[in-house]
Amino acid sequence: MSRIFDALQRSEAERSGNNVSPVPDATELLRHAERRAVSEWEAVAPPEPEKAVPERSTPRIAHVPASNGVASPKANGARRTAAAAVEEPVSSERPAIFDQFKLLKISAPAQGRLVSVSDKDSPAAEAFRLLAVRLRHLRRDQPLKKILLTSSIPQEGKSTCSANLACSLALRAQRRTLLLEGDIRRPSLSPMFGLTPRPGISEWLREERDLSDSIYFLEGPELWFMPAGSSPSNPLELLQSPRVAVLMDQLAELFDWIVIDSPPVLPLADTSVWSRLCDGILLVTRQGTTEKRQLQRAVDAIESQKLIGALLNSSNSAPHTDYYYTARTAAKSD
Repeated sequence: MSRIFDALQRSEAERSGNNVSPVPDATELLRHAERRAVSEWEAVAPPEPEKAVPERSTPRIAHVPASNGVASPKANGARRTAAAAVEEPVSSERPAIFDQFKLLKISAPAQGRLVSVSDKDSPAAEAFRLLAVRLRHLRRDQPLKKILLTSSIPQEGKSTCSANLACSLALRAQRRTLLLEGDIRRPSLSPMFGLTPRPGISEWLREERDLSDSIYFLEGPELWFMPAGSSPSNPLELLQSPRVAVLMDQLAELFDWIVIDSPPVLPLADTSVWSRLCDGILLVTRQGTTEKRQLQRAVDAIESQKLIGALLNSSNSAPHTDYYYTARTAAKSD
């Protein structure tokens, strides 16, 4: 197990008034938020039904070698186990609208940030695959389809993590995965796939395009992509339109997984729009960039019960890795 829970215990001691040394950095604050989120999830979780779930064992991992971030998804229940292949219900027959989505060939740079496509054998790509397995494992016992990735401030790697996670989820056969670019102010996903800007969310919300003209199938990662589209002059007003909820309802009917690349929590209000419509939130932070006070404000702004995990980018304190990895699942412990 990683150092996350030790740091959380220190934070809990501080809150109770015990004499402990101060929390030194934003990393430990993030760990405290993780413990709080786990506690709240367990408080509202229904009893787990006893059922046999086919799964394939994989080695237990405490620290996953990688190059860009950390994954720590959590689930209901107080036990944890190693990640395993999870059997999910097979999707129903594909709706006719999928034949109308335009196919695009990607050209991700060989040394780019899209490691799940350009460097599938790398430790970083393996870390994202393991995160995808954890998320599939987690939703055996609770609704989890719309995953929001956000951060406290810009430049923490949330878009990179969103793209790689979506590609990893799309590897699962018969699972339709959509990557939705929710940051319409500063979109950055298209260049990762070697694509030019195209119409997307903004055009659909302005009723300038149909859904079939706003979503694209990316050949290679076998992933559907809804880009931000042209940057509007009034992004917050556009996102506060009732059509956003309508859009998410329609997408939830079509796709098995929806990964939302959201704007940072600070200082904008855009993220709150997406967070109300998602099922779970992954918080991305970067060691050496995120300040404790910024992270505290971001954690306070996020609905605790939806915080399912944290990804810590560029950790220089974990041996042989830039990723911390911890997980809590509903499966039985050793």
